[in-house]
Amino acid sequence: MFDVIGKRRIFYALSLALTIPGLVFILLTPFTDAGLQFTIDYTGGTRWELKFEDPEVTPDQVVSVFRDNDLAATAVLTSTGYIEIKTEPIGLQEAPAPTPAPSAAPSGSVAPSGSVAPSGSVAPSAAASASPAASASPDPSASPGASASPSASPSAAPVGNTELPTDGTLGEMVTALEAELGPIESQASLTTIGPVVSSDLISQALILILVGSFGIVAWITYRFRDVMFGVTALASLLHDVVVVVGAFAILGTFLDVEVDALFVTAMLTVIGFSVHDTIVVFDRIRENKARHLGEPFDEIVNHSILQTFGRSITTSLTVLITLLSLFLFGGAAISDFVLALLIGIIIGTYSSIFVASPLLVDWHAWDDRRHGRLQTTRAPRARRAAS
Repeated sequence: MFDVIGKRRIFYALSLALTIPGLVFILLTPFTDAGLQFTIDYTGGTRWELKFEDPEVTPDQVVSVFRDNDLAATAVLTSTGYIEIKTEPIGLQEAPAPTPAPSAAPSGSVAPSGSVAPSGSVAPSAAASASPAASASPDPSASPGASASPSASPSAAPVGNTELPTDGTLGEMVTALEAELGPIESQASLTTIGPVVSSDLISQALILILVGSFGIVAWITYRFRDVMFGVTALASLLHDVVVVVGAFAILGTFLDVEVDALFVTAMLTVIGFSVHDTIVVFDRIRENKARHLGEPFDEIVNHSILQTFGRSITTSLTVLITLLSLFLFGGAAISDFVLALLIGIIIGTYSSIFVASPLLVDWHAWDDRRHGRLQTTRAPRARRAAS
């Protein structure tokens, strides 16, 4: 019989080897260019994917044109041949307020003819001499001051827009790029997100993860009537989150893999899957604890792990096969999302068996020693062999 609990120190060391490198890169994120690479969903800005007719155009040349126009930008060449440009938010400036049209003569005002207009009425002479700017007619010849035409303001950048902008700052940049680097062949996408939206997304993501995690702990604690089960499940969840986020911090540093809005969805899915697997093991521990009353707790836990091991591996393999198919054939749009799920499902299965249950055993043994109870850990092998 494989002794999972007896070898738990080995699994603790493996968990440290998995978490520490990723944690280092996570901590480097606020201070260096290394670590997590966030999309404009979280940082705010404009992302623009362009392809020039001249295939020799480089990202550095594009950045130089933006710099000449007083815009800081970064650019990379994507696998599809497009140059992806990231810069400050462009196209979200507020449109200038229309010039207010002159109002009708108020009550008691003197009409141009010298007569006093009745309350609520407009003197005919005043109506006849009204300025064209005050006209309510939709005549396109109305003055620009009162026009609500979109061309009066910089155009906003709709998500996934494939038409080159022609006005505003974006239109000016199209002109500048084509003047310096030649005609633009096509535009794959143009997306602009303001800083307010991005800050809201960050706060919502953190709230979702925190509320989800502590809700799970509260439910497990209530369900098993023991805080040990809830806290060790939370420790296992934190282990999974650090490994997945750390993996993306490392991949972002060396392969420019970015964290987008779908990443939060992936993390919540991983948390749910991991805690489900942990509950299966914990439930079997509770059953065996009542069934084998008096046996050492670590042996009960080890036996419970082995009883549920096949189910955990089979369930995880079924999910992994599906995710691997999506990763290979699902396209670039969801590849990072599926990659986060792949890493999370693997590490979640590992932590349910080799992290959560061993931590439960160590906490149980520490609690026994603290309260002076009889130890429920197994006797040393040499002593058992001698007996």
